[in-house]
Amino acid sequence: MSADYAARYGLSAAEEAWRRTAQAFALEEVAPLSREADRTGRFPRPLVARMAALGLLAAPVDAAHGGGGASALASAVVAEEIGRVDGSVRGFLAVHVGLVTQTIAQFGTDAQRRTWLPRLMSGATVGCFALTEPGAGSDAAAVTTTVREDGDDVVLDGEKHWITNGRAAGLAIVFGTADAAAGRKGIEAWLVPTATAGFRALPMEGHALGHRAGDHARIMLAGVRVPKANRLGPARGGFKVAMGGLDHGRLNVAAGAVGIQAACLDACTAFARSRRQFGQRIGDFQQVGALLAQMRVDLEASRLLVHHAARTLERTRGPATAETSAAKLFATEAALRTATQAVRVHGARGYDDTLPLERHYRDAVGLTIYEGTSEIQRVILARDLLGRDEPAEGGTKDGAR
Repeated sequence: MSADYAARYGLSAAEEAWRRTAQAFALEEVAPLSREADRTGRFPRPLVARMAALGLLAAPVDAAHGGGGASALASAVVAEEIGRVDGSVRGFLAVHVGLVTQTIAQFGTDAQRRTWLPRLMSGATVGCFALTEPGAGSDAAAVTTTVREDGDDVVLDGEKHWITNGRAAGLAIVFGTADAAAGRKGIEAWLVPTATAGFRALPMEGHALGHRAGDHARIMLAGVRVPKANRLGPARGGFKVAMGGLDHGRLNVAAGAVGIQAACLDACTAFARSRRQFGQRIGDFQQVGALLAQMRVDLEASRLLVHHAARTLERTRGPATAETSAAKLFATEAALRTATQAVRVHGARGYDDTLPLERHYRDAVGLTIYEGTSEIQRVILARDLLGRDEPAEGGTKDGAR
């Protein structure tokens, strides 16, 4: 399918060029390192410089800011090709580019863009997105990290966890509340260099099920002082900043889930042709054939949802929350189904890490959780359908008076 991808899905010449660049990088440079990186739990840092050299760290940033000017669809197919090979590398890219670089490009001041975009696009500085806390995951408005004004500075105190790129990062976008009673309307986003006094990044406890080569950290903020000029977006406007970043992040996750499905379907198809039992190819057994057919349908549906979300983001130049949520929900759930069946089709061969299938299975579980669980995506989509609840005349919402 690779040969006719552009024609089949209507990619422009530029979008196809980005896809081919990512495909070659993934197959030739990422794949040889993936198994060992997963076994050791260490991210292959030289790949950051290679991604920068190939333009992948700057791809979606406007040319006016020194970026590659790639479309949202180009970014999605880059994530698909890298996700087909390695979920941890794709996760690095999702956070560094989608959640950090693009968020600064979208919400930053001219001075903030001039300071940080060149460093992020060159790979000289790695970025992380410090939103999640022990008590604030799906409910992003529940962050308890505090933002306190002190003269020309603000002081941040709190704890974050499961922050991808956290220990490698030189820059963190930190979300905290300047007014806890105001809920989401009190949240602010701050650009925090990780060398700032009081900022500590520690390894997560335990051994992760998937994305084991990813750099996941606990971040402790104890009296972290930054100038007021480091606010990203308007005062009390941090929730909008977070949601804007998550649109890009969810699209990348969904595209990575498409990559997992494509890798699993390719492996299962080849195995079903070559593996013989009871005198025939296992693919000729109806149950195996039906599994392959369902994998193909799920892959096509997932890919088209991702492409639709990407084109919507590109067209509106603004929120596409319903579209990215739908793509993320369907594609990640389908990736988990497909990866589970791929392990089973391969039997014992799929159960160890000689093949990447068990790693795809473990990574697929994570895709259904981070950047908003499947349940949260359903909440978002239901609210988009229902709209705001308007009270009946003379009453209040839920009949209260």
